[in-house]
Amino acid sequence: MSTSTSAHPKETFLADYQKPAYLVDKIVLFFDLEPSHTKVHSILSMRKNPDSTDSACVLDGEKLELVSVKIDGRELAGNEYQRTDKALLLATVPDKFDLEIETIIQPDQNTALEGLYHSGRLLCTQCEAEGFRRITYYPDRPDVMAVFTVTMAADKAQWPILLSNGNLEAQGIFDDGRHWVRWHDPHPKPSYLFALVAGDLYCQQDNFVTMSGRDVTLQIFVDHENSHKCDHALMSLKQAMLWDEQRYGREYDLDVFMIVAVNDFNMGAMENKGLNIFNSACVLASQETATDHDYYTIQSIVAHEYFHNWSGNRVTCRDWFQLSLKEGFTVFRDQTFSADMHSAAVQRIDDVNQLRTMQFAEDAGPMAHPVRPASFIEISNFYTVTIYEKGAEVVGMIKTIVGAEGFRKGTDLYFDRHDGQAVTTDDFVKAIEDANNIDLSQFKRWYSQAGTPVVSVLGRYSQVDQTYILTLSQTCPATPGQATKQPFHIPFAVGLLDQNGASLPLQLEGEDDIFDGETRVLSLTETTQHFTFITIESEPVPSLLRGFSAPVKLDVERSNAELAFMMANDSDSFNRWDAGQTLLINVLLDLVADAQAGRQLNVPNMLIEQMSNVLADADNDPALVAKMLTLPTENYLAAQRQPADVDAIHSARTFLKETLASQLKAEFSDLYSTLSVKTPYEFNAEQMARRSLKNTCLSYLMATNDPMQTQRCLKQMKQSDNMTDTISGLGLIVDQAGPERDHALRAFYEQWQHDRQVVDKWLSVQAQSSLPDTLIKVKALIKHPAFSIKNPNNVRALIGQFCRNNPINFHNKDGSGYTFLAEQIIALDKLNPQVASRQLGAFNSWRQYDDYRQGLMKQALTTIASQQGLSPDVYEVVTKYLADK
Repeated sequence: MSTSTSAHPKETFLADYQKPAYLVDKIVLFFDLEPSHTKVHSILSMRKNPDSTDSACVLDGEKLELVSVKIDGRELAGNEYQRTDKALLLATVPDKFDLEIETIIQPDQNTALEGLYHSGRLLCTQCEAEGFRRITYYPDRPDVMAVFTVTMAADKAQWPILLSNGNLEAQGIFDDGRHWVRWHDPHPKPSYLFALVAGDLYCQQDNFVTMSGRDVTLQIFVDHENSHKCDHALMSLKQAMLWDEQRYGREYDLDVFMIVAVNDFNMGAMENKGLNIFNSACVLASQETATDHDYYTIQSIVAHEYFHNWSGNRVTCRDWFQLSLKEGFTVFRDQTFSADMHSAAVQRIDDVNQLRTMQFAEDAGPMAHPVRPASFIEISNFYTVTIYEKGAEVVGMIKTIVGAEGFRKGTDLYFDRHDGQAVTTDDFVKAIEDANNIDLSQFKRWYSQAGTPVVSVLGRYSQVDQTYILTLSQTCPATPGQATKQPFHIPFAVGLLDQNGASLPLQLEGEDDIFDGETRVLSLTETTQHFTFITIESEPVPSLLRGFSAPVKLDVERSNAELAFMMANDSDSFNRWDAGQTLLINVLLDLVADAQAGRQLNVPNMLIEQMSNVLADADNDPALVAKMLTLPTENYLAAQRQPADVDAIHSARTFLKETLASQLKAEFSDLYSTLSVKTPYEFNAEQMARRSLKNTCLSYLMATNDPMQTQRCLKQMKQSDNMTDTISGLGLIVDQAGPERDHALRAFYEQWQHDRQVVDKWLSVQAQSSLPDTLIKVKALIKHPAFSIKNPNNVRALIGQFCRNNPINFHNKDGSGYTFLAEQIIALDKLNPQVASRQLGAFNSWRQYDDYRQGLMKQALTTIASQQGLSPDVYEVVTKYLADK
């Protein structure tokens, strides 16, 4: 019997969690693979869960053609089960039984890219979070863990490579010439970690010897034309495996570890047990086609997915509300790995930049949610910067509180205690508590309370008592569903500097022992607390929130002179950069106010002198200098003062950059020339820092509007032996109207039109151009043969970059940018709801703009909301955006 479910999306609540009624001990799958008609035969060994009182046996399933259902070999009649468009309900089943199901699916019609789908010459899967239900009926939830055995049969000429999770167990040839392969994964796993790949692929192979002496085969599978782009990913994998052994004592547990590159993929990569599936952009690299940022990102993502083998696979989530249990922890691990591989200071700056720009905006918007959400309509909407990046900050704070040694003890206990289990964030914190004999009950509010706390700071110095009293107060704004917040446990790292920049003692009142160190972590657990430092012989300059020890905003009065002092003298690299950024923001906001009032714009000489001093320090730390020279983005500036004036912000930022470029032109030019010495390309921290600073200098030189600098930029592109320098030059040229721009774009495309990852770069630089005709160009590119709305990378490169990273054009006061995005989301929603929903993020902060623009954005959102048949993905986001504050 078949029925339809309600079209109105249903909200799921953490409070309603119930243990599964039935468990699956093992599943045997057989796939008869064809792009248009794949048969799936499954046998589930099921048993009643003794910890559940529910007797209903319900299996999830969507977009499946059901052929047959059998229990212990007996085929069920139509009246013995009920089928909806979301599930299969078996009314009466034994306590223990084998459930046999046959379904038919159509991979080549699957544009949502969830479940089994067709991508180029591949058949592949994406099952996180709820894609397995598009393959066969199954209790598709992470707390049902089973041992998988998978057999695939396919045409050998078309699909010579057949891969799945675990270890290769057997293979053979049928009489008709088709072949079959069987894989077995001995480790129980949830269905979201299932993976299958079939195709004609090149394989690059290596090996890794684990710390216990086991020899593991490493394989990367790519399209044959990309065979020269595997070296970096393979090296990154070996680095990650060694690092995880050394830092966490975690060893790989199968005979083979495989990575497959796929062109059509909704995410960056997926940690399927033993068979990671990657977006091609996150695994393929050569110096001619990949930038330093690409190399860096690939190294990080390869590590991230490998680290999931323990923090996500061996120990997984009980339910999807616990998503940050695996993602926040694993992001923290990959960030630490990247810091160890390169510059820890630059890594921290990059991490905080992303958090402040994206996650703080999410916390301040209509989709604000805790690290452990309380409810959702569509779980794919919660693969967010809050779950990932803020979740990583929460783990980092735990490490700060218990120390490196205590954190290692806690994670060892967590892995050992919960190996093979599906658990919660509370279980993670409990392991840390038990290993360190500490109470983190208050700290757990970081998991349950949304919003970005604001810490207000007041300092008072007494020359007579030689004391410095630091008063810290915390508040947290209301967020949807959470009007009031309880105090957080905030680890607040501080240092004190004298007037020469030297560190002062950090001994607190009541302590007998002198504190040994330049940085001290204070525990802010109350609404307001006072910390009295003693034996302070001169009035100090406080260095606050060192290393960004907690994801909070600071409310503190600091003069530009004080910020300049810290920018020059703070021994904490992050705080040096942060002082510089705060100084730049102060100047930029003053320029915005002047632009709005029609006053003449002027840049303080003090800022120019400070930036000159930064340039003079280029030899000591070029990577940090490049970061310190980079101006805050227009999007970040828009969040600093409401209502945001898009045009004034753009004018102010452009004026500041042009002024700095003009005043320091000689310094920028000399440094650029010094850094342009030709050396063979290598991806390492030193060379990457030099290229970053060189191209930062070039961006300032191009801001002088000197035709000679345009020629210098074109020369760099022509002589470059690497994509970092080439695309940096092209990104600067596209902001210059004229024949050079058109020629450069045409020549670039003609050279690289065969390479999909490079073409995405070509689309992206055009989408970010500040020229006023950019939207016209973007609309034309949508019709270009290089663009397909069905390809998520194309969508992110063109539509996403225009709407998220080109504020002056997206927020054009005629509303054309908003109408354009609404049209694209409506079209995308019919093809790929996940990608459509993520593009809505460009509207997240719509209430921070002026009333007129708010009205236009509301109109665009209302148009989207009024569409018939809207997916749950888009419905959830657009209705929350439109909800009253």
